[in-house]
Amino acid sequence: EVQLVESGGGLVQAGGSLRLSCAASGLSFDDFGVAWFRQVPGREREAVSCFSSSDGGPYYTDSVKGRFTVSRDNAKNTLYLQMNSLKPEDTAVYWCRVPALSLGGQGTLVTVSS
Repeated sequence: EVQLVESGGGLVQAGGSLRLSCAASGLSFDDFGVAWFRQVPGREREAVSCFSSSDGGPYYTDSVKGRFTVSRDNAKNTLYLQMNSLKPEDTAVYWCRVPALSLGGQGTLVTVSS
């Protein structure tokens, strides 16, 4: 079965850090572009960071540049998102996705208190 499972979300104070993980089974991150998205209820989903299958990356949306770092461990087939200097506006459900397969996990909630 092909699936993605995110973990690492939680409640943190502003200025704190969290590291999200996305473990893949049934596929290899080597073969696909992968991305982190986030969504706040009532708002559109936002692409946060990605590795592109065509030209590498990583890439970041402007609001997280300098604070978030995406990485992957191909041996463990796991994608990470290190989030530092968190802000209340980073509060959202975060998903990893493989856009080419229209595949995403269940998401993990990140809540940043002020």
